[in-house]
This record gives sequence, C-alpha cells and structure tokens, in this order.
Amino acid sequence: MCRMANTTTAPPRELSAIDRFFKITERGSTVGTEIRGGLVTFFTMAYIIVLNPLILGTTPDGTGQLLGGTTDGSNLGMIAAATALVAGLLTIAMGVFANFPLALAAGLGLNAVVAYSIASIEGVTWADAMGLVVIEGLIILLLVLTGFREAVFKAVPRELKTAISVGIGLFIALIGLVNAGFVVPGSGTVLGQGNLGTWPIVVFVVGLLLTIVLWVRKVKGALLISILVATILAVILENTLHIGDRSEANPTGFNSAPTFEGVVDVPDFGLLGQFSLLGSFESIAAVTVVLLVFSLLLADFFDTMGTMVAVGAEAKLLDEDGTPPKTKQILIIDSLAAAAGGAGSVSSNTAYVESTAGVGEGARTGLAAVVTGIAFLLATFLSPLVALVPYEAAAPALVFVGFLMMAQVAGIEWSKLEIAIPAFLTIIIMPFTYSIAHGIGAGFLAYVVVKLALGKAREIHPLMWIASALFVVYFTLEPIRVALGL
Repeated sequence: MCRMANTTTAPPRELSAIDRFFKITERGSTVGTEIRGGLVTFFTMAYIIVLNPLILGTTPDGTGQLLGGTTDGSNLGMIAAATALVAGLLTIAMGVFANFPLALAAGLGLNAVVAYSIASIEGVTWADAMGLVVIEGLIILLLVLTGFREAVFKAVPRELKTAISVGIGLFIALIGLVNAGFVVPGSGTVLGQGNLGTWPIVVFVVGLLLTIVLWVRKVKGALLISILVATILAVILENTLHIGDRSEANPTGFNSAPTFEGVVDVPDFGLLGQFSLLGSFESIAAVTVVLLVFSLLLADFFDTMGTMVAVGAEAKLLDEDGTPPKTKQILIIDSLAAAAGGAGSVSSNTAYVESTAGVGEGARTGLAAVVTGIAFLLATFLSPLVALVPYEAAAPALVFVGFLMMAQVAGIEWSKLEIAIPAFLTIIIMPFTYSIAHGIGAGFLAYVVVKLALGKAREIHPLMWIASALFVVYFTLEPIRVALGL
C-alpha cells in the first residue's frame, strides 16, 4: 500500500509589530542587525558632539560675543548637549517617518561656514546667524513640498548618481584617514603621510586589520566589534602611557584621547530657541543676506541628495532609476533638520555619509536610525562615556566602508565619454575638495558641457540646466561678493 508523503509545512512565523512597521524581514534584515548598524553609525559620527562646540563655541560673532554668551569656555557643554539633542530627535524622525537608515547631525563644514563666514561679519550676532540657518531650512522645505527638490533629484542621470555614491565612498575613506592621523596636510604637498610611529596610529591599524579579518570571515558585527576593540586598546594605552591629545607640543598624541570623567552629566539646553529670524537684515545689506542664505541652501540641497543615494545604494534599496524609497519623506525630514539646527543654535543639521558605516554592518531600515537617534539622546547625559571612543578607533569603519562603496564604480560605462568624464570629476573632486556639493556641482557642469559639445543639448533635462546654472553662481559667490564690495 502506497503511503502519501507528508507535505504539510510549519505555519509562517508571525512578525513582531516592530518588524512589520520597519519592514525588517522584508528587507532581509533582523532586529539585532539593525541595532548593531545603528550603533556603528553613532560611533562613527559621535565626533560631531565634540567638534561642533569647538567650531561654534570658540568663534566670537560680529559683536565679539561667543555662542551662549560666555567667555570662559563653559558654553561648550551647552553646545554639545544641544548638538546631541537635535541630532537625536531628527534622526529618530528619519527612522520613523522615512524608514531609511540615515542619521542626521550638525553638518561639519556647514558649521564652519556659519561660524567663520556669517556670524563673524561685523554687526552680526550668533542669534542672527542661526536665524539665517532657519530661513535656509524653511526655503528647502518649501522646495520639497512643491516637488522641486525631488524633481531635480530624479532628473539626474542614473550613472551620475552612481558616481556620486562612489565619490562619497572615497570622501568618507579620506575622512577616516584624516581622523586617524594617517593622512595630514603635507609640507610642500597638499596631503602628506602622518607619523606612523605613534601609538594612536597603532590603534587605527589594529582596528582596520581587525575589521578586514572579521569581514572576510563573515563575522556578524565586524565593524562594531572593531570599534569596541580599538577603543579598549586606546583606553589601555592612554592609561598606561599617558599619551594625551595631539598638539604642537605633543605631535604623537591622539586626535581625541580617550578620557573617563564619570558616567552621567546633567545637560544644559539653554541654547534652544536662541535665534533671530530677521535680525540679520538689520545688521547687514539685504543682498549679502541673500547670498549667504543661497550658499547654505545649495550646499544643503545637494549634499543630502548625494548622501541618500550612497546609503540607498549600499543598502540595495534603490530602484532602477537610482531612487531610494520614500524620497519625499527623506527630503522633508532633512529640510526640517536644517531649520531645527538653526532653532537649536547648533547650525544646520544634515544627512551624514557615516550612515553608510551602519549600512555596511547590515542596517537596511529606519530602526537603525532610531537606534542611532536614541544613542545621541543618551549622549546628552552620557557624554563622558562618548569621550572614551577616540577618532582613531572609529576611523577604520569609515575607511572600510569607502572600500565597499567603491565597488559601485563598475556600474559606470567608462567607454561612454558623455557620462564617464562627469562621473570622473564627481568622484575625484569630492575627496580632494572635502565637499560633496563641490563634487556634484563639477559633475553637473561637466555633464552639460560634454552634452553640448556632442550636439546633444536636447538630451539635457531642463532641471539639469537649472541646477547647473545655480552651481555656476555657487562657485562664483566669492568673486560676486568682491565685485559688489560685500
């Protein structure tokens, strides 16, 4: 007698509410992977909690006052607390409303523009400068709500989007090498090799080699493990050899020596809301205000476009046109982050390329961003613990993610000059100028010029014409200011 085979299968596992909300299983991830990815992203960008206060808090405004109104350095803690708070809230919003593994914080570079090119103008106060940041964020939000920002993004050719992602990969790899002290400004050259015979470099090299070994062995949590191990090594070296911070008097020190000054510190959020929306118009000429807002706006406008493409490509979340899911929601949160940064007196907040480190660890959903955001909120209270992770311990993750993103270069058709030349310029100019916006601008302008040279003007999307014209103004802002005597 023939017996029928048992073809019954176990019922599918019921997904948790968190899994369903963030589509974790659907995107091929797990809750544990998302948590690890979120923590890796936090550790690779936590330096902004330290650097933002040093840039904003030590530069007097046009009236001679420091941000926060202090003169003894006590404002640095206020700026650090506000920096972490705004970054935490907006990164959580990105995770919840856009379901994208993208973290936001005060933009490094944008904060320097605010400090050295805006707040320092004679007669301008810090409140005036932060008011301009709020205005810039609100304008970008308007451009998103009208569909203009998303339309410009979709008008960019797919291969040029790929080049942007590759360029960002090289850019963050360079950031990692600079943070580690492996690359320094050269004597007689643009870049030079750092002092390789130092203990901080040993921490970096051990972290990088460990990352490589763990990755090729397919160990889960490779990037996070390497950061933690490198941090432990740095703490041991600092407490036994007393290496200290790098300075002219101590050239072999850490870029940020691990220090332990307790666990909990009560944050001071006194900077929140200290901005003047229209105060700058009373201090400087209206045309100067317009040019300053424009320079901030264009950098913010395209930086996030490039970053979300890089993150989406690494996470394999882009569609056939190179567009990530929920693009409009991503751009809305980013626009609100710019305005929130000004309202919080910590400069424009923007998407961070270091998010690719978390994606490299396996993050695929907004849960990773929520974890990063929670870590930032905890950092407002646990800032002493954040100080334990030196740049040299987090830098290997950035360098290795640069390698992962370089693999996308194979998606560019290098025999097709009308895309190869713009792609090449985009890729090299980002790291060499230390600016995502500069690389995108160079690529856009080269794309239009090559198409015109080949007699293919009709193939250029109208929005690419507009974007390129804006970049012409962007790159010539300084000569325009000089010509106008501003």
